[in-house]
Amino acid sequence: MDRIALAEGLSFSRLVYGMWRLGDDADTSAAHVQAKLEACLEQGITTIDQADIYGGYTAEAILGTAFKAAPSLREKFEIVTKCDIVAPVGRYESAPIKYYDTSRAHILQSVDTSLSEMGIEQIDVLLIHRPDPLMDHAETGAALDEVIASGKVRAAGVSNFRPWDWDLLQSAMSNKLVTNQIEMSLLCTAPWTNGDLATLQRLGVPPMAWSPLGGGALFDGSNPGLTEALKAIASMRGTDTTAVAIAWLLAHPANILPVLGTNRLDRIAAISAAMEVNLTRTEWFTLYTEATGQEVP
Repeated sequence: MDRIALAEGLSFSRLVYGMWRLGDDADTSAAHVQAKLEACLEQGITTIDQADIYGGYTAEAILGTAFKAAPSLREKFEIVTKCDIVAPVGRYESAPIKYYDTSRAHILQSVDTSLSEMGIEQIDVLLIHRPDPLMDHAETGAALDEVIASGKVRAAGVSNFRPWDWDLLQSAMSNKLVTNQIEMSLLCTAPWTNGDLATLQRLGVPPMAWSPLGGGALFDGSNPGLTEALKAIASMRGTDTTAVAIAWLLAHPANILPVLGTNRLDRIAAISAAMEVNLTRTEWFTLYTEATGQEVP
């Protein structure tokens, strides 16, 4: 498994295991979660993507139970988690409305809670989950620098930020933001033309891609041309359409890190198949053309 450097002494596996569905599994036992983690390790996948809100604020604790049952697993993974979304569920069930909170107090509290829930001493990368219309960039930036200085967080990044949101927050920080996790897939190609991906590529910042398979919609037949193109390439390469769709992201020179989430052990075990698919330029543009519904100008 290839590795991508995000900062000095910090690198991620090229493919990331996403845990947004962890709490949806019928089996959330420590043993079953441990089996998922071991299936990742067998392929060289060592990076986990979490968020405080996943599973209605339960996914971090589910992971923590697995780490408690098998303490040696913790040191084998890099852990990403996110904060700033407050939704009226779980620990925030009394909230009157869903909102964002990028205040110093909320960030510090969120970090401590995430550390406690997962039973770990350090978060490898903390992301601000969504751009906050009320963000005081000086306060938020200082808070991120503070949690890094404390040793509770190794590095910070963002999720779903536009280039101007990134620039604003970065201007108030002494530490460099190390990633932006944005939606990218053959069903979400806007980052290739709206400046999101170009900005990160110019900065030399590896982006993370959430929903790289469009939440499964990529294979529902709603785009017959794309479906057939994926099948044709998969057949020629002796692989499946999932691997081809992920390989399409991996082909980009910005070093995109796809975040893949599934609860099925057989699918987890097959995630790395995408690493074996090297698309030609014409294959890449064939998929892009079908995805956008038009030939490039």
